[in-house]
Amino acid sequence: MARMMSDDFPGGGNGKPVDLTHLSRQTFGDHALEREVLVLFERQSQAMIERLRGATTAKSWAEAAHTLKGSALGIGAFQVASAAETVECDQVDHLSSKAWDDLGRLEDAVRQANAFIADILKAA
Repeated sequence: MARMMSDDFPGGGNGKPVDLTHLSRQTFGDHALEREVLVLFERQSQAMIERLRGATTAKSWAEAAHTLKGSALGIGAFQVASAAETVECDQVDHLSSKAWDDLGRLEDAVRQANAFIADILKAA
């Protein structure tokens, strides 16, 4: 599996938890759709973290990480996507301390993205 880098995506290196320019392109500038997609991401990201924490098989671990990666790419949460890809690659050793450390980094990235999203939604 090829590893992605934040530089592989437009605005991926902008330092913000969500690239709002990317999000706007994905939603064709529709602000109501942007808000809806962000709310969905918040919910799904929390659900996928719970699935990862409870994963008992390499397959369920990888599926949850892959789902989160795709959602993150869709809204421009490139730091979350990168961390999710790292976790996805840990699937064979998903019970190892490295995998759990990587999951912790993913959880931090999700928390940052969701706090950023919460601020956006309050301002809207």
